Amino acid sequence: MSGYERYALYYTPPTGSALGAFGSAWLGWDADAGVEIPRPAIEGLPEPIPSLTAAPSRYGFHGTLRAPFRLKEGLTEKALLAAMFDFCEDEKPFEAPALRLSSDLGFVCLRPTAPSEALSAFAMGCVRNFRGLAAQPTESELAKRRAVGLTPNQEEMLTRWGYPYVGEEYRFHMTLTKQLSADAAAAVLAVLAPRIEPLLSEPTPVRELCLFGDPGHGGHFRLVRRFRLKG
Repeated sequence: MSGYERYALYYTPPTGSALGAFGSAWLGWDADAGVEIPRPAIEGLPEPIPSLTAAPSRYGFHGTLRAPFRLKEGLTEKALLAAMFDFCEDEKPFEAPALRLSSDLGFVCLRPTAPSEALSAFAMGCVRNFRGLAAQPTESELAKRRAVGLTPNQEEMLTRWGYPYVGEEYRFHMTLTKQLSADAAAAVLAVLAPRIEPLLSEPTPVRELCLFGDPGHGGHFRLVRRFRLKG
């Protein structure tokens, strides 16, 4: 499939990894295969899994490196693929810190156990190097970003880069639920911890950059292609 409405640059676990399989099953969507899959049977959650994961399920199991964007008028997916190939030829693979369960962003997600300059620099490189391919955000897109309440620095990032959470505002995370109350988040953490923490003991290998496509109309994002980092 090509001709997506928007594209995004994501980190997602390697094909066949236990963490990737868990994340896809939890969200009920395998972005690699482009198919819905059965949810696990887990008791003790504050809501059914489909309700907890309705929003993140659409995007697939991922960590954002470059948020969804539309291509500039006249550009094609072929041009984006070529640019990604060139970018990844020079980017070196690296290891980010191990991940941990967290709810400090207001939802349950996986976050690095320690700051990572390499991961932050890689994300900023994705923003900076593909800026020339991205269309300017529309007024409605900007208004949607501002509706959540931005700090002055986030507003500056939005104006400069088209997205407020870049540079020093960047916080790598892999979303597992919608926004939750503190009590609901605590309940989800307690249930998920014994299931997912055994998969999080090792550093996080960043060996690929993944291109995802948004078909529009609320459809699930799909993996378009994985690019190996070869620098």
